[in-house]
Amino acid sequence: MSDRASKSVAAQGQAGDENPSAPAALSFEDEALVDKCRKGDMQAFGLLVAKHQDRLVNMVHRMIGRWAEAQELAQEAFLKALERISQFRNQSSFYTWLFRIAANLAISHRRRSVRLRFGLLDEGLEGTQAHSLGDCVAQSREQSPQAVAQLAEDSKRVAEALDRLDDDYRLVIILRDMEDMDYAQISRVLDVPPGTVKSRLHRARLMLKGLLGEQA
Repeated sequence: MSDRASKSVAAQGQAGDENPSAPAALSFEDEALVDKCRKGDMQAFGLLVAKHQDRLVNMVHRMIGRWAEAQELAQEAFLKALERISQFRNQSSFYTWLFRIAANLAISHRRRSVRLRFGLLDEGLEGTQAHSLGDCVAQSREQSPQAVAQLAEDSKRVAEALDRLDDDYRLVIILRDMEDMDYAQISRVLDVPPGTVKSRLHRARLMLKGLLGEQA
């Protein structure tokens, strides 16, 4: 993947994510909240929702490309997590367990739906992944107009290329290069060995590089 495209992928991952490592760092707090949830404390569950909802919506949004639908699927993921909270055994962090539920919902949704192509300006920023790209551009106000225009164009190219990848490859790039998860976390989300994560990510990056080359 070119340096410019890599920066564009990273920029999409950073939009709206002030501290990518925070969920892992707060896993002990999550354990305490989950334990309270098992005892029927809905306030504790509300704290879990408030803590993780932004990153969860962002991940689903990048998978399916529709902001409103991403919010609905994220809500469904939280409801499923609440229904299954007694089944959570702390073998992974609540954060990765929740992401696994949401990722499965997003993949199922994509397979049910007609594959969508991006039209960044056709439906308005709130209608597509342009929402997160718009955030990225908004954060670049101090850059020159030419740099901002180039960033928007690179982001559009990456989004279009990502949408052409199969779900498994698309998801592993989103989790690693946008959500900044480590291999162990991705392994738990995808329920595959870390070695499989690395090989899948390598292949996904090669395919993405090839697709970006076709657009050049």
